[in-house]
Amino acid sequence: MCGGVEYKHDGQNHRVYFPYPDAQLPVRKRDGPIELVGWGRRKEQPGQLPPSGWARLESVLAHKWDRWNPQPVKIIVDRFMEKDQSKNSHWFNLQQDEFIQGLLATRDEEQRLYVVTIEPPADRDAFRRWPRVLVA
Repeated sequence: MCGGVEYKHDGQNHRVYFPYPDAQLPVRKRDGPIELVGWGRRKEQPGQLPPSGWARLESVLAHKWDRWNPQPVKIIVDRFMEKDQSKNSHWFNLQQDEFIQGLLATRDEEQRLYVVTIEPPADRDAFRRWPRVLVA
């Protein structure tokens, strides 16, 4: 379900994993500039937003995220990492025109980014969840 990503920001390469408490991902909101936003909330971190880094598409469509004022954003990365059911890491490259769909949640002054997930494609059935990859 996208446990890590690689991206370029301000001329530097970054490799980020969700367990890092200060993990940030590059997002583009409605064709604006790319900015770094905190990736989810870990259980030990203070806050009111869900303790996770992911939002299932079916829960978004069922309006379960509505209380956090969800906004769709584009997560702009070069590649992402998934772990298969045996906990082996696999990296997947994105094409130049592809992005991962993100959900920007807000509650009072708190704002966090969640990766939208779907069922894995048929050829990726070794994985439990899959980031929703779209074409710009």
